[in-house]
Amino acid sequence: MIYDLAIIGAGPAGLMAAISALGLGAKVIILEKNKRAGTKLLLSGGGRCNFTNHIIDPKLMASLYLPNKQFLISTFSKFGVEETINFFRFQGLETKTEANGRVFPKSDRALDVLNILLKKIKLQGGELRINSSVTKIEMNKKAISKIILVSGEEIVAKNYLISTGGKSYPATGTTGDAYQWLRKIGHTVITPRPALAPLFFKEKIVKELEGLSLSNINLSLFENQKKVSEFQGDIIFTSRGISGPAALSLSRSINLNANNKYRVELNSFPEKSNQELESELQKRFHNGNKLFKTILESITSPKFTPVLMSLLEINIDRLANSINKVEKNKLVNLLSRFPFTISSLGSFEQAMVTAGGVDLKEIDPKTMKSKLISNLYLAGEIIDLTGPSGGFNLQLCWSTGHTAGQAAVDKNIDS
Repeated sequence: MIYDLAIIGAGPAGLMAAISALGLGAKVIILEKNKRAGTKLLLSGGGRCNFTNHIIDPKLMASLYLPNKQFLISTFSKFGVEETINFFRFQGLETKTEANGRVFPKSDRALDVLNILLKKIKLQGGELRINSSVTKIEMNKKAISKIILVSGEEIVAKNYLISTGGKSYPATGTTGDAYQWLRKIGHTVITPRPALAPLFFKEKIVKELEGLSLSNINLSLFENQKKVSEFQGDIIFTSRGISGPAALSLSRSINLNANNKYRVELNSFPEKSNQELESELQKRFHNGNKLFKTILESITSPKFTPVLMSLLEINIDRLANSINKVEKNKLVNLLSRFPFTISSLGSFEQAMVTAGGVDLKEIDPKTMKSKLISNLYLAGEIIDLTGPSGGFNLQLCWSTGHTAGQAAVDKNIDS
């Protein structure tokens, strides 16, 4: 049999691509090397599946992805957040929106999201093969002629889609197999690196802060002394550094492969200027004969206070109204620009997604079609795009998968 579309990888991008193509009457086969489809999807959002983020404007949504803030405008305009939510609701999934626009199934079950996709594919007549590893992609000039499975079986299709994901969570099967195939057939692959990963610091003092959670803080990232990014949100200190949404999102901008030096600065009061913060501290410090330690605990955290006092070299018995101007200025700087030096990032085993992948210059943003291979499409994490934490990377999969699946079988929209 010659299929209209052969899809390698039954993750969210591949499954959505199949649904999109099947809806146009195409013959579709989906090849998955694992013993089940959607293995990594089941882990998303801690098993609750934060499947998108409620930002409707395509331009605003696209602007949150690195390294290219324009690439996804077209695909989000065709199948964006609103279309994604409506798709799942129409299939019977009740949804809810939580803090920071994160959208979940009301059941808090990732399995419900996966089952909807699999049921839709089955109803539309799609062929899903599990335990089907691809070992080779054969070419005929600038087109794929067939793909060969480990079993020796050959799969022939008019068009092909690679949606195998990146290298994060390798235990789920995302081991980066496709990077090698793509390089062999001529594509440029930007070196993959962990993203949405914990940040690890050089300073040993971080151990004293382990377990401390801070809400709505601002993280600024400096690369070789130049500020390159910032993100506001929640963090939690670990024994080696920080994790949490703000830290994970900031990690996308860090490329330690390039031997650059990075540091982050924590601003515990991002809504206040240094002058406003200094004024507020001034009022608190002149409020009777309270201990400096007591007042500091009231504005930061009992766990953070000893660290601050140690850096300020202030004795635990000092009264608040005895703090001099130099000490106040130093405290303001620590509260608004607490510095840490980044030593490393979490590994692929700890990272939620992969930064890097197929160079965007080699992909048509309107169709997700390769500019180098005439019958190849790419979708999801395999391409060099990474969104922040909060449902953005699954939305990348839904949108690029839908666009690629449709373009691969509809000649009227292919370029």
